[in-house]
Amino acid sequence: MELCGHATLAAAHVIWEQGVAPLNRLLRFFSRSGLLSAWKENEWITLDFPAEPSVVADPPPGLAEALGAVPAWVGKNRFDYLGVFESADEVKSLRPDFSRLARIPARGVIVTAPGTGQGQDFVSRFFAPALGIDEDQVTGSAHCALGPYWSSRLHKDVLVGFQASERGGTVRVSVLGERVAIAGQAVTVMCGDLCM
Repeated sequence: MELCGHATLAAAHVIWEQGVAPLNRLLRFFSRSGLLSAWKENEWITLDFPAEPSVVADPPPGLAEALGAVPAWVGKNRFDYLGVFESADEVKSLRPDFSRLARIPARGVIVTAPGTGQGQDFVSRFFAPALGIDEDQVTGSAHCALGPYWSSRLHKDVLVGFQASERGGTVRVSVLGERVAIAGQAVTVMCGDLCM
C-alpha cells in the first residue's frame, strides 16, 4: 500500500505497548509516501500524513449505479474518488453494488456529507472492493482527502469526522498545509507467540 493508516497506527500502538519505545517518544516510519510520524496524547495516537486533496472530476462511468445514488460533487486524488452528498443520512443509507464498485478505476471510493451537528463536522464511508475490502471500518488514509475538502468548505483547520461503517469510528483531523494530522485510537485485541 502507498499509504495505510491502519498499519501505521497499529505499528505505533504495538511499539509503545510492548515497551520498545517510551510513550513520549515520537516515532518515525519510512513509507512509500515518505516520512510518516506518530505520537501519543493520552488515549489518542496522532499520525502525520501527507494531505491528498481531491480536485473536481467527472464521475467515472458506473459510479452512481454502483453507489445507488448520485453524489452532488465528485473529486479525485491520486488514490480515490470522493463523492460528496447533501446529508449524513444519504451516506449512511447507501447500499453499494460492490461488484460494480470494484470496476471503478481507483483504489477506492470515499463518500461523505456534512456531520449531524453532534460534535461531528462530517461523516464518511470508504469502499475498496477492488482491493478485497468491500467497506473499510475506519480509514485513516481517506482522511488525507477528507480533511482538506472539509477544511476548505467549513473554513476550519481542526475537524472531527465520523466514519459511519458498521463498527464506525471517530477520527480527529488537523489540516496543516501539505500535511494532515490524523488522530485515532487503538486497542490490543490479541497477543500470541509464533513458534517456528
